[in-house]
Amino acid sequence: MGRTSSTKEDAGALFHSLRSAYAATPVNLKIIDLYVGFAIFTALIQVVYMAMVGSFPFNSFLSGVLSCVGTAVLADKSNFLSPLFAKDLPPERAFADFVLCNLVLHLVIMNFLG
Repeated sequence: MGRTSSTKEDAGALFHSLRSAYAATPVNLKIIDLYVGFAIFTALIQVVYMAMVGSFPFNSFLSGVLSCVGTAVLADKSNFLSPLFAKDLPPERAFADFVLCNLVLHLVIMNFLG
C-alpha cells in the first residue's frame, strides 16, 4: 500500500511541475509548438492512411510526409532558423530565412511529385 501512495504523490508532483512550467511558457512558443505538433500529426495520419489503403503513388506519399517533417524541423525551436529563437539575427532576418527555406523545401517537394 505504501508504494501505491508514493507513486500517486510522485505523479501528482510531476503533473503540478508540468502545469507550472506550461503556465510560464510564452504564448509565441506555445503557438510554435502547436504548429510543429500539427505538422507531425499530419505526417502520422498520412502514414496510417498509406498503411490502410496502399502506396500506389509512392512519390505522393513521400512528398507529403517529407513536407510535413521538413516544415516541423524548420520550425523547431532548436533550429537556428526559428524566428523566435534566433540569437544572432534580427527577428525580421530570421523570419525571412525561415520563409525562404520553406519555399525551397516545398519547391523541391513539388519537383519530386513529378
